[in-house]
Amino acid sequence: MKTVMCFGTFDILHPGHLHYLQQAKKYGDYLIVVIARDETKWRQRKSIIFNEQERRQLISSLSMVNEAVWGYPHNHLRIIIKKKPEVLCLGYDHSISEKTLAYKLARYGLHPIIRRISPYHPWQYQSSRLRRLLLQKPQPFPLGSDTK
Repeated sequence: MKTVMCFGTFDILHPGHLHYLQQAKKYGDYLIVVIARDETKWRQRKSIIFNEQERRQLISSLSMVNEAVWGYPHNHLRIIIKKKPEVLCLGYDHSISEKTLAYKLARYGLHPIIRRISPYHPWQYQSSRLRRLLLQKPQPFPLGSDTK
């Protein structure tokens, strides 16, 4: 059985996330999804809408996901070292390069295949864009306007 691991915050689950997870699952039989911890997002000064328990529950409910686990805020490699997946899948916007990640993991004797998953309509399904749209205050309907 080949284990695949992918990573993300998954704060606002959308079709781009589903594409990422479906593509990752194609690389193996058992998909582990690492959920970023709230603490990690706070340290990165990024806002979140759903807390880590809610995000983990959402991801766990997806049929293609075999296991949803939390990452480690102070050592992002620790979960990889612990689970030892054969394949790692990175999102198109993940900041670490495949080469850098491979180098860091080789120091622990790990040599997984690393794949970068292509984006799915990033102009439409990008979490940061969707978050901005959701957090915008709704515009009031103008008084006196008629929709006849």
